[in-house]
Amino acid sequence: MPPKRRNNDSNTSSGTSKPAKKAKKDAGTSNSKEDQLIAGKNDSSGTSKSTKKDAGSSKRLIAVPCGDAFSLTAPAPSRNHLGQLVFEDVPDFRPNLSPKQVVQMGSFGGTYFRPIKSSVTGESYNQVWKELPDDWLKGLNVKTQIASSIYDTEVNKYKVKCGGSLDMWESSGWINKQDPYGWFMWYCRYYQGRRTEDDERQIGRWSRCAGLKGRWRQNLITKVYRAGASFDAAAVSPVVRQTLQHWGYELNKHDYDLGVKRVKK
Repeated sequence: MPPKRRNNDSNTSSGTSKPAKKAKKDAGTSNSKEDQLIAGKNDSSGTSKSTKKDAGSSKRLIAVPCGDAFSLTAPAPSRNHLGQLVFEDVPDFRPNLSPKQVVQMGSFGGTYFRPIKSSVTGESYNQVWKELPDDWLKGLNVKTQIASSIYDTEVNKYKVKCGGSLDMWESSGWINKQDPYGWFMWYCRYYQGRRTEDDERQIGRWSRCAGLKGRWRQNLITKVYRAGASFDAAAVSPVVRQTLQHWGYELNKHDYDLGVKRVKK
């Protein structure tokens, strides 16, 4: 069964954890190639087969069908008054959509957790979605909305296709073998409490896409402003909106008003 963690899609408070290094940009990499992939199918998790205690430790070791077994060492995030998720060990990482919200809203054309053959690990994976907590998938048709081999734009909230293929992400070097499906797999595991050395890089990717000065967040704000539309006008750049949703972010009025100040400069 999946690790039993507190459902935290609404306002809750979290415990304490050991501080982690502050996220920073990937060393020696350019964001231009990744930007092309982000907005252009998915970089594309999965029921843990067993849960047991680490020898001599209170940490739970989670064995999963994809990637290495891991322990959940950090508390669940809380939400602040702006609706942002707050991870105590990395205060600058502030998505506002939980993994559960991302899948429930309609994402990745229903294909993210499909069976794959990873060129990064050389392994084939199937039914990886079983790793997810049951309540994340409540009401969803796994076959068509989670693990489909056929991308269906009707599954997506904005009814559009976006993102690069898994092959493209793999060939560009963005996929780490611990999370063969990509960034969203990393996010699902990070949200539940896993911490690894790859966190800094993955948080940096998020920041450049959907963070305070993230390219695609600011791109959407600029387009909305120039169109004279409301911040939540779905007709304005649905592809970018869908992209940001895949990265755990949805534009709100507070962030729009903040971003418009940069547009007007």
